[in-house]
Amino acid sequence: MIGPGRRTRVFAYATPCDMRKSYNSLSGLVMAVGHEVAAGDVFLFVGRTRRRAKVLWYDGTGLCLLSKRLDQGRFASPWVQGKDELELTMSELALLLEGCEVVGRIPLSPPAVDAAKAGRVMRASFC
Repeated sequence: MIGPGRRTRVFAYATPCDMRKSYNSLSGLVMAVGHEVAAGDVFLFVGRTRRRAKVLWYDGTGLCLLSKRLDQGRFASPWVQGKDELELTMSELALLLEGCEVVGRIPLSPPAVDAAKAGRVMRASFC
């Protein structure tokens, strides 16, 4: 498992990436867009042909790099919307890595619930 679930933030790099890049080069791209590599966030990079993708994250002890090449089809292009970066949920990242092409084009996950403001998520509700 990459992270603890919905609390882990996933950022997709805004332009096609050279898939020959490794730990240090991808870390440099992360820092160039203003993020800290060791913050525990997950960073997604998709190649120009959209057949390869890499995921970089720091798990608390070191950098981890997941690389995937699709045999058929293409990954969704996270740079289509013209934004500087695209933030996904862990569920959307999993769908993207499985080859789902609508990830990033339409919201697939509901917004996170603020437990302090949600009256139904109180301990008294379950007792």
